[in-house]
Amino acid sequence: MQLNKNANGLLSIYYTAGYPTLDSTLPIAQALEEAGADFLEIGIPYSDPVADGPTIQHSSEKAIKNGMTLPVLFEQLKELRAKVSIPIFLMGYFNPVLQYGVANFCKSCQEVGVSGTIIPDLPMYEYEELYQSVYEQYGISNVFLVTPQTSEERIRKIDSLSTSFIYLLSSNATTGKNLEVKDQSEAYFKRIQDMDLRNPVVIGFGISNNETFKKATQYANAAIIGTAFVKLLAEKNYMETIAPFIATIKK
Repeated sequence: MQLNKNANGLLSIYYTAGYPTLDSTLPIAQALEEAGADFLEIGIPYSDPVADGPTIQHSSEKAIKNGMTLPVLFEQLKELRAKVSIPIFLMGYFNPVLQYGVANFCKSCQEVGVSGTIIPDLPMYEYEELYQSVYEQYGISNVFLVTPQTSEERIRKIDSLSTSFIYLLSSNATTGKNLEVKDQSEAYFKRIQDMDLRNPVVIGFGISNNETFKKATQYANAAIIGTAFVKLLAEKNYMETIAPFIATIKK
């Protein structure tokens, strides 16, 4: 799935598969699409989520206790395209994918209609040498991450390997920190913008409300909200709060 390079103000939501309940993954996706989310990232729970802040770590632990695994998730996602039309990306650590088998994983993604994956701990050279051909065989995109420290040469390489979008981390912090667009980060965002990359750019980490969403989408085609939404899922009536939450972000 290729985001429209000319599209602006797109909103993506991240949440963890199997949280808050084992069978909540698809109903949440449906509610998010109806509320106006443009594409989704469904997290694959993992026992050692080192890049995540406490909120997403907790959701991952709870999802594993609920019984969520990759085979269970793919079984649930068999009904995905009958209910949800917006693009879906699976985000997680490489270990569960490796255990499942990369070819099996890509095949399962294709069968259920998943557009691509975001696997932060899969090195670019390893992807290119070992897995790119498998991804291409099944028509699955792999999304690479860029940080403030990423060199222009590497960003150009990422752009050449990408077929959906480039995930721009607002900082090197763990998830859940608030985005602060200071001079330093503004220069970083502007530097990426001025590179005029082939692929759309999506900013993640630290987007939590309308203000930070608007700041991020000044420099990128889309922004991702994760921690703030996962916090909402801890509420008893979370399904009723999804539409109002999205409305406050995109107002």
